[in-house]
Amino acid sequence: MAGRANHLVLLGFAVLCAAAWLWLSPGKVAAVESQPPKPTPSVRFPIASDVRLAGDGKQTRFILDLDQPIPVHAFALADPYRVVVDIPQVSFQLPPGIGTAGRGLIKAFRYGLVLPGGSRIVFDLTGPAKIANASVLEAANGQPARLVLELEEVDRTTFVQSLAPESRPELRPAIAGTKEAAPPISSMPAKLEAPAASPSDTRPVIVIDPGHGGPDNGTQSGTEVEKNLVLGFALILRDRIEKGGKYRVVMTRTDDTFIPLDDRVKFARSQSAALFVSIHADALPRHEGDAQGATIYTLSDRASDAEAERLAEAENKADAIGGVNLTAEPTEVADILIDLAQRETRTFSNRFARLLMGEMKTVTRMHKNPLKSAGFRVLKAPDVPSVLVELGYVSNKDDMEHLASENWRTRTAGSVAHAIDMFFAKRLATAGNGN
Repeated sequence: MAGRANHLVLLGFAVLCAAAWLWLSPGKVAAVESQPPKPTPSVRFPIASDVRLAGDGKQTRFILDLDQPIPVHAFALADPYRVVVDIPQVSFQLPPGIGTAGRGLIKAFRYGLVLPGGSRIVFDLTGPAKIANASVLEAANGQPARLVLELEEVDRTTFVQSLAPESRPELRPAIAGTKEAAPPISSMPAKLEAPAASPSDTRPVIVIDPGHGGPDNGTQSGTEVEKNLVLGFALILRDRIEKGGKYRVVMTRTDDTFIPLDDRVKFARSQSAALFVSIHADALPRHEGDAQGATIYTLSDRASDAEAERLAEAENKADAIGGVNLTAEPTEVADILIDLAQRETRTFSNRFARLLMGEMKTVTRMHKNPLKSAGFRVLKAPDVPSVLVELGYVSNKDDMEHLASENWRTRTAGSVAHAIDMFFAKRLATAGNGN
């Protein structure tokens, strides 16, 4: 994944673009393509009208026709090999199915809106390549303005050394014959490193995971975005738990940074976490009616209902913001899911979910079906009891008032902390009885 510096560049870049162009609520790429924003007479988004590839396995060129020049920022990512191009929000008016077939060094590419004011093009590469040129040409000689990306084949060592330091994987050879090389399990972004605990500190470790972050806003209501709402609640929850002194609390993020889903899971395992609590806030599209109340999710291979399946699918696609290929789960995780240890972990997760529902319902409104299950990637740590808490629906007026209320957040965080106390009290009692 791109390092924090790249994401900060993208965020600052997107804010400037949003000030110059029409503000548009974020949505799925498909929705943007099927329902493009209506331009005003004086302000509209740049239009991308055509695209073509040229070259071979040594040098490959990508050309995107535009109706006006735009700034461009490109960077490479490893394992799998990708190039990401960030541009201002663009209305893509390209032929259907474009990008599924590649040429030369480009295996395929995809594009779309990643946040208000910002679009992204992600290229899947056939192997390591360097960015020889990424620029936009002015219209001239009857040709429109053009975004030009030129790639050149390099060896893996040269490729890795060209990456930002925080994005470099281990300098190991790619596995021959595989479509993608899996990232080393030991690779962990620096921003996910927790302070080392004292050897004498034997308190249970609780990992709090505020969802989304960086260019991934999550759901949105007006000017309020999910990533900020859940971070605010998570910080209050952390302080409330730490006040009791019974647990060591670490967070996957404490600021506006993007954390890949699998890295959140690895982080919890690296901390030998005794409990993982992921914090989110849901939303329903207008055509799906209204819903409100908090919901608690646990991991399941089969979703408990259609809404749970929809939400899990949406959350699992969050990594697409960072240009991650979501088509394959890590083999080692898929295998462990059927292991006895995983079943025991699910038992503890379900137990905590029931305790948490009992506590939360005393201070806040719960969804009509408050306990659900689905295949959330962020809950797949095989040895860490994990739950995902949807605090409410940002698409519901009453829930939004709660999410923005300091008093509500304090009371709800208190109920979560009390549920954690009850959970560990029961676990200790069970262990003491030898059951």
